[in-house]
Amino acid sequence: MPKQYLNDILNARVYDVARETPLDEASSLSQRMGNTVLIKREDLQPVFSFKLRGAYNKMMSLTASERQTGVIAASAGNHAQGVALAAQRLSIPATIVMPRTTPEIKVQAVDKLKARIVLHGDDYQDAYLHALEIAEAKGLTFVHPYDDPHTIAGQGTVGMEILRQYTGDIEAIFVPVGGGGLIAGIAAYVKALRPEIKVIGVEPVDAASMTRSLEKGRRVTLDEVGIFADGVAVRQVGKETFRLARKLVDGMVTVSVDEICAAIKDLFEDTRSIAEPAGALAVAGMKKYAAEHGLQGKTLVAINSGANVNFDRLRHISERAELGENRESLFAVTIPERPGSFRKFCSILGKRSVTEFNYRYADNSDAQIFVGVRLNGGETEKATILAALDKGGYAVTDLTDNDTAKLHVRYMVGGSPRELENEVLYRFQFPERPGALLNFLTELGGRWNISLFHYRNHGAAFGRVLCGMQVPKSDMPDFRKFLAATGYNHWPETENPVYRTFLQ
Repeated sequence: MPKQYLNDILNARVYDVARETPLDEASSLSQRMGNTVLIKREDLQPVFSFKLRGAYNKMMSLTASERQTGVIAASAGNHAQGVALAAQRLSIPATIVMPRTTPEIKVQAVDKLKARIVLHGDDYQDAYLHALEIAEAKGLTFVHPYDDPHTIAGQGTVGMEILRQYTGDIEAIFVPVGGGGLIAGIAAYVKALRPEIKVIGVEPVDAASMTRSLEKGRRVTLDEVGIFADGVAVRQVGKETFRLARKLVDGMVTVSVDEICAAIKDLFEDTRSIAEPAGALAVAGMKKYAAEHGLQGKTLVAINSGANVNFDRLRHISERAELGENRESLFAVTIPERPGSFRKFCSILGKRSVTEFNYRYADNSDAQIFVGVRLNGGETEKATILAALDKGGYAVTDLTDNDTAKLHVRYMVGGSPRELENEVLYRFQFPERPGALLNFLTELGGRWNISLFHYRNHGAAFGRVLCGMQVPKSDMPDFRKFLAATGYNHWPETENPVYRTFLQ
């Protein structure tokens, strides 16, 4: 079956607009991991993403009548740019439907290529369904971002280049997975010529549609997808891409936001380029897979699939990179409220660097501090710190993996109110678009007093709010109905230990 695609990939029409990208060794990462790490630099394409390959190959297959009528595509950004550039080169009218949550840098790039832009919905699925409606109404040809043999063959040229550029032994190729077009194309080519090379897919833990589908043996649709890595935020993989993945892909790895941010930093340190979250996905998965399987002395290839990231997102990425690399840990520690106690606490930490320290006087007995510590020895060093604090008689809670602590409470530590009744705490997520925060506050602030509120724009595609409200027990049934009616994703945090320690 891979040979069915082999001829299509070898004859794919991509190099009229795409370029053969380098396969660069990541020297620092190679030294740290004890393996030879090679990065396929698809971030160096004219649209800073591999998506150009599949889009152009598909559009080259259109009839003269189809070209004259025009094409339409749905995309969170990178496929949109590929279709827009291909349309410009081929003089084909193009309409691009993009989610309203698409990073501005990608919207602006499509606009510069003179495609017609329609912003619709909050994620790819919403944009996709709207694009199909327009295509049927106007007779346009829909250019699928991944579930089309021509698109898959175009993406497969990435695998063709890798095997041509490196002829030695390769243990595994790590590929970011959204809808599955890239991994299907690469696997089809690689398994036809070098079946001993493993092809491993990588997804975010909160957008793992291919992982879940392979586990179930059928395509599944995720109820929600995380959109930090917006380039792979797909609720359901394609039919053809799933068919190929079931037969050809050797395994899947899922990674967290922190691990993706750490991989962005790794790529910057080795290449001085800034990958988008989806672009760094394969490096994050490669690091995790190599550690779990104890790989040493092997050659590993990871695809840097794109570099379309808003500049203001870098603040959030930088904050989370140290946590993702196990270079920083966060703790809640109870220390005596008396002179010299902070000095004694720091003496236990020794010469380790304190990255963050938050405290405010609350009473005469104990002080609750929120502290970040730089790590050089990862989990082992963190365990040593926890043991030393426990031996010193300090009550300590590890907050390193507590999202509420990392996203909100670290900015809010400052004592607790003396008298506050019936407070409940909830975490909310809503699309980051003009008016979203105002709408949220208008809806939420109508009936119950807001007693705590934290929102910080991280430059991401969604807004995150931590909100405390005074809700009498008798009001809880109405309050739950109210939460459901808002339409926002929400999670209760009243029982979260970081809330009880610092804010309650």
